[in-house]
Amino acid sequence: MTAKAIKSAALRLFAAHGYEGTPLSAIAKEVGIKTPSLYAHFESKERLFFAVYEDVQDEHVRRLEELIESVRSEPLETKLYRILSETCRNYLLDEEKAAFIKRSMLFPPARLEEELQQRFLQAESKQSAFLRDIFKAGVRDGTIKDREAEDLLAAYYCLLDGSFVQMFYYGPQRFHERLQSVWTIFWEGITR
Repeated sequence: MTAKAIKSAALRLFAAHGYEGTPLSAIAKEVGIKTPSLYAHFESKERLFFAVYEDVQDEHVRRLEELIESVRSEPLETKLYRILSETCRNYLLDEEKAAFIKRSMLFPPARLEEELQQRFLQAESKQSAFLRDIFKAGVRDGTIKDREAEDLLAAYYCLLDGSFVQMFYYGPQRFHERLQSVWTIFWEGITR
């Protein structure tokens, strides 16, 4: 129970103040224990941070797998659009977790940056494989212009990442309108 409470408090504080702005003493205080007691559960602040990161990433990957399964039989455009729009929305089901991921990836602690990036890319690999297959199938059947799957994937991820940030800036209503506009331009740009 205490490890779970520690991770929950750490998530809140890391999301609000970042890795460097969150002392272990603040986490311990929020949980109601003494700082040295944290070490019975996590050997260091870094290990605690990565435990929280893994929990958040695992939840995202689980949701993504469910989404991928739900769009398997959809038409090509619907698959790509739903993955785009629902990935943005799913990250925001829990604002705290979204803030944690956003802060961790956009402003990573310098000494953890490389490991964070590796863990992120590893988590993203299943989505990338699924998207590559979608793009390759679209090129094969003539729906998508003859482009390399990696180029299409890079463009799609830029659209996804930009959309994710737009959600934070503009809120759900304006975001939805903007997403419709950029999606139309993207889709027209890659299709025949």
